[in-house]
Amino acid sequence: MAKELKELTKRADNYSQWYNDLVMKADLAEQSAVRGCMVIKPYGYAIWEKMQQQLDAMFKETGAQNAYFPLLIPKSFLSREAEHVEGFAKECAVVTHYRLRAKEDRSGVEVDPSARLEEELIIRPTSETIIWNTYKNWIQSYRDLPLICNQWCNVMRWEMRTRPFLRTSEFLWQEGHTAHATKEEAEEEAKKMLDVYATFAEQWMAMPVVRGVKSETERFAGALDTYTIEAMMQDGKALQSGTSHFLGQNFAKAFDVTYLNKENKPEYVWATSWGVSTRLIGALIMTHSDDNGLVLPPRLAPIQVVIIPISKGTEQLENISRQIAPVIDALRKAGISVKYDDADNKRPGFKFADYELKGVPVRLVVGERDLANGTMEVMRRDTLEKDTIAIEGIVENIQSLLEDIQQNIFRKALRYRDEHIHECDSYEEFKERVKDGGFFLCHWDGTQETEAKIKEETQATIRCVPYGYEQTEGVDMVSGKPSKCRVIIARSY
Repeated sequence: MAKELKELTKRADNYSQWYNDLVMKADLAEQSAVRGCMVIKPYGYAIWEKMQQQLDAMFKETGAQNAYFPLLIPKSFLSREAEHVEGFAKECAVVTHYRLRAKEDRSGVEVDPSARLEEELIIRPTSETIIWNTYKNWIQSYRDLPLICNQWCNVMRWEMRTRPFLRTSEFLWQEGHTAHATKEEAEEEAKKMLDVYATFAEQWMAMPVVRGVKSETERFAGALDTYTIEAMMQDGKALQSGTSHFLGQNFAKAFDVTYLNKENKPEYVWATSWGVSTRLIGALIMTHSDDNGLVLPPRLAPIQVVIIPISKGTEQLENISRQIAPVIDALRKAGISVKYDDADNKRPGFKFADYELKGVPVRLVVGERDLANGTMEVMRRDTLEKDTIAIEGIVENIQSLLEDIQQNIFRKALRYRDEHIHECDSYEEFKERVKDGGFFLCHWDGTQETEAKIKEETQATIRCVPYGYEQTEGVDMVSGKPSKCRVIIARSY
């Protein structure tokens, strides 16, 4: 284990390699036999499950219901909304045949040329088209609205350059799709779901985010507005961590989804969609982790507390295990996930390093002398500080410690983020400083030409027009034209 830790690249040496090393060494994921796709290992999937469970509960509190729609979408469906198909055309994986056959020489299988589909099928890059084709059958009257469905599924977007969790050809996500009677209801829904994502990011992931609206160039294909939460990673780059889209009536018109209003007149419905993906695991890693491994917020940690006994011989271990069992039971009854690692094939030092690498928030160490004193050694992963904790009242103490760790790593990330947000009015200054990362609040004249020039010359993009910042008129730092607001510009993942 010490050797594995030694081989973990330092963030300061190569942040990108540190990330890749950590994903593999902490048993989160590994490369698969399919290029661009990953295998999410049990420990990584356990984090996703905790994210999924909490988000699912939050969605249902807003009135959403879960459903499931087909993986395969008829090609003609994507042709119905021109901007949507143009946005995803280059990323689509296409199914052309429905059968294989054995080769004549029995050396394997080949595509049966006689089994070509009459119409090609697209592996869903997102599900607006198949869902809106279905909604046409579900919506007849204003009494059927609002319709709020969410789907947990996988999607496929063919990627040339991939990185585990951050950008893979296949990934897991949820996608909400809603239909409303009025424009105002739909816009309110899109903004409400952005708030749900922001609340989850900050209260569960301990990851501060900036809320805002995307520029026309950066918005979702087929949307009238895209609302986003942008997080800052430890290298100063932005990571889009959740989006919610106001789709207007584009998809309703493309799939002829109308309802009879209270005056018994037909109207097109108004739509939204919203989603987050396993990219959030990448965000979690890059926001909090350090050169010793993962740092997980307690609310999302698969193991919140690990207890490691220190013993000499089987008899002593059995005695420690017997005495510590009521403590483990009490912690678990309080809703704390505990692992008691009494495996005798690994040295304590190996276990310490392993759980540190995996980001377990609290480590408790106990020996016979500790039990005699009614204490245990405790180490918190966020600061690596060690202390002694009394066994009496341990449930309340551990609950308090976990909450303190949760808040401490949020404060640390928030402090880093705020220290790296800069107002900038000089393009020359911006071009020099953006290389070192950070969010730059800059005036923008609102033109795609200026936006494209910034991207071409600096590899930075307009992340959003941010909420929560006082906006004043000014002058675009690139074009010199009048500007009505500042936008956040940053390099990103």
